[in-house]
Amino acid sequence: QVQVVESEGGLVQPGGSLRLSCAASGTVFSFDAMAWYRQTPGKERELVATITSGGNTNYADSVKGRFTISRDNAKNTVSLQMNSLKPEDAAVYYCKIIVRITPTRTGQYWGQGTQVTVSS
Repeated sequence: QVQVVESEGGLVQPGGSLRLSCAASGTVFSFDAMAWYRQTPGKERELVATITSGGNTNYADSVKGRFTISRDNAKNTVSLQMNSLKPEDAAVYYCKIIVRITPTRTGQYWGQGTQVTVSS
């Protein structure tokens, strides 16, 4: 079993910054890719950023240049630094952890979600 715990989000003014963190724990063969998603009411959950175990990153066009995903493999954590926040970035943010349960079996686990509000 894998536990995934996200830090609290918060309220930030437009143009401000916020950092989200997510910690994964559990007995698995390895922790693989990690990602952040977000979701607003009535919309599907959308991918924000991903990072592989080797550190390769990918971003949604809407956040490129403003958000940075990073990870600490020793601690099994993934973070999302969000700068120059816009009202349209407001959403519930979820981290997703992909693990290799055994060398041939993978699984994915989600955090509980954390609210980010961008408003003056």
